[in-house]
Amino acid sequence: MKKITAIIVLAACLISGTVQAQSKNGYIRVDEMVSLMPELKKIDTLLSVFQQDSLPRTYNYLLTQYQRYDSIVNDTARSPLVVRQDASKQRTGFLEELQNWQTSAQSLYEAKQSALLQPVYDKVLKAIDDVAKEKGYTYVFARESLLVAPPADNLLPMVAEKLKVKLPTQTPPATKPAATQTKPNN
Repeated sequence: MKKITAIIVLAACLISGTVQAQSKNGYIRVDEMVSLMPELKKIDTLLSVFQQDSLPRTYNYLLTQYQRYDSIVNDTARSPLVVRQDASKQRTGFLEELQNWQTSAQSLYEAKQSALLQPVYDKVLKAIDDVAKEKGYTYVFARESLLVAPPADNLLPMVAEKLKVKLPTQTPPATKPAATQTKPNN
């Protein structure tokens, strides 16, 4: 009975060792691949236009509405008390929005950015999945999320090739010229 148990354990170890030896690991920095995508130039332009056109319009609308209700509240001669009280509530709401405008604008910008970038991320993630399947990778890790990882291949060049994106060439670090020493004339 002990021999049968030992044989089963040995067989299980051999099988798990074989399975482990056949796994192929890779890693990629997803944000790096996204930053190389040609669509980013258009997205940057759209975000710049959004920041220069749409956000100021919203701010100007809020300011105009605040000023409108403020003038109603301060017009004691022509506005009845009920109208002024209602306008005061409306003015307070617009004042709060104006005071929180920086946070709101940042949230609007980030939402617009996410909406524009999502298709690019989807495209990159699909390419990563395709490359992993084609090249037989069992696991693909996001490099930025691992502090310690088993040896793995960098999939960035393969994914860039799949997406037909040119990788920037890495220039070797510039060497410092040797300092010229001048000997003092004695």
